[in-house]
Amino acid sequence: MRPIFFLSDFGLEDPYVGVVKAVLWEKAPGVPVLDLSHALPPQDLRRAAYALFEAVPYLPEGGVILAVVDPGVGTRRRAIAALGRRLYVGPDNGLFTLAWLLDPPIRAHEIARISPPSPKGILPLPGWAPGGHTFHGRDLFAPAAAHLAMGLAPEGLGPEVPVRDLVRLPLSLTPGPQGEVLTFDRFGNAITTLLRAPLGGFVEVAGKRIPIRKTFADVEKGEAVAYLGSAGLLEIGINGGSAQEALGLREGTPVVMAPPPSAPPPPEGPRR
Repeated sequence: MRPIFFLSDFGLEDPYVGVVKAVLWEKAPGVPVLDLSHALPPQDLRRAAYALFEAVPYLPEGGVILAVVDPGVGTRRRAIAALGRRLYVGPDNGLFTLAWLLDPPIRAHEIARISPPSPKGILPLPGWAPGGHTFHGRDLFAPAAAHLAMGLAPEGLGPEVPVRDLVRLPLSLTPGPQGEVLTFDRFGNAITTLLRAPLGGFVEVAGKRIPIRKTFADVEKGEAVAYLGSAGLLEIGINGGSAQEALGLREGTPVVMAPPPSAPPPPEGPRR
């Protein structure tokens, strides 16, 4: 059995997460299901892509990643299962773009041979036809993830999709000097697409020059600071506050890395 790691933007106010887990439990009894997050901003693919990028290096090889952030649910977008060192199940909408930089897919299949779960042990209600086309987390992705967790090969789910045809978001990670704000965490810290944070240097963003330091406490309370975040990307924060609010940042805001100031030349010695 393979563990399942579940990420979504479903929140916890509605029963969606619980219903998906019930389907997983029914079709893959005993398989451990671990939650990555369900409080992502609704339909925010960039934020979800970053969450997977941060999580994937710490998930075991062979695990099943069930990710459902799906603005196009019910449309012609594909439902896929992709195989790298882990198995990825979800919509083919770019959600896995950054995770696949770390764990590239070698094969992918469309989820086309899955029967949705049906209600059981309830009285029929005249005129009631449960189902619809807007809950693929329950009807497609959870059954597919469960079958994979129980040992089904991805080709058992449907026809092969060329890896080159899988949808990617227009995002790239770069050592600099130019990048952009990728997304924000719940504290208002801005995660950028820059892969370096040279101490003593600066980043320029929203018309401000911000020092690169080791951590928040290296600047005064309320001041902005750039630093290397936990996922290995340069982040911009405020000591005790929200950089997103204080600096007026948005996803896609340009960020430019400036080198540390040059050391002054040594003084000339006495001339003879």
